[in-house]
Amino acid sequence: MGHNVAVFGAYGHTGRFVVTELRERGFDALPVGRDPRRLDAFGLAYRVASVDDPASLDAALAGVDAVINCAGPFASTATPVIEAALRAGIPYVDVAAEIEANVDTFTHFTERARAAGVAVVPAMAFFGGLGDLLATTAMGDWTSADEAHVAYGLSSWHPTAGTVAAGTVSRERRAGRRVRYTGGRLEYHSGGDLPRVDWDFPAPLGRRGVLGEFTMADVVTIPRHLAIPEVCTYMSADAATDLVAGNAPVPVDGLGRSAQTFTVDVVVRRGDTHRRVVATGQDIYAVSAPLAVEAVRRILDGRTRTTGVASAGEMFDAPDFLRALSAHLRVETVSSWSAPASPVR
Repeated sequence: MGHNVAVFGAYGHTGRFVVTELRERGFDALPVGRDPRRLDAFGLAYRVASVDDPASLDAALAGVDAVINCAGPFASTATPVIEAALRAGIPYVDVAAEIEANVDTFTHFTERARAAGVAVVPAMAFFGGLGDLLATTAMGDWTSADEAHVAYGLSSWHPTAGTVAAGTVSRERRAGRRVRYTGGRLEYHSGGDLPRVDWDFPAPLGRRGVLGEFTMADVVTIPRHLAIPEVCTYMSADAATDLVAGNAPVPVDGLGRSAQTFTVDVVVRRGDTHRRVVATGQDIYAVSAPLAVEAVRRILDGRTRTTGVASAGEMFDAPDFLRALSAHLRVETVSSWSAPASPVR
């Protein structure tokens, strides 16, 4: 393939998966980060750069074809790396799950990236990207819907240090408030405990307790291009408990993946008609790598639907994109039905 792709934050947990995925798919991966000792461990050519030093970022991106940003918190890294990508005139993809950081990317770079003819795809990962691709697929020929529900059935969730740090930054930016997408806009509010409800996942998972208003990056990516005024996300209650405990993921196979499995159940409703698409797989961090790398591959191949800043479902042919990930994800259009009820109880 011959394309040279820089990976900023390459020695982080997700960054290592991304470097491996790039190499397995024929790209020349160029690790980039602040610590030369950790970069040297890849046994590849690398470049040292810091978000505090624009000149170092320019040098790191010189001569590369695209950059994938895996370094959180993205509230600190997204803007300087996007700025450097625009100066270099190369595509930018990141794996940000931070709601506010993704909003910043759309707010500050939409016009500039479009004018420069540069593709910028934030949240091209498990949270934000995958849910958007599934919701776009579920919409099919609909041009609008009344609501979208994204339920995450995780068997467990042992967070990386980056996830913990990003969560801390997001809570600080929100001043401890909760966030939801309702009435066609993001709404910040104070509240008590998250509501616990039951969600009817498709078999074999079945009915599980989930936390409502466990708001993830899908509330930024989905309504950016789909006319859906209500976007709700849910997290399996057991996984949320694991997240609070803060134990790091433990690899269980030669790929470095954890034993964690996931089901992402997306239901869109228009009137009494519901459409559902479900994805299952292993390890939310590991699967972010093929999501990000497939995005870069399609951008460099010219298989995009727009330019500038766009979410996954807007930038790419969503059903075709998901089919390309069949080695990593099982995606099934489970059903379409007419009834006033939704899967949440």
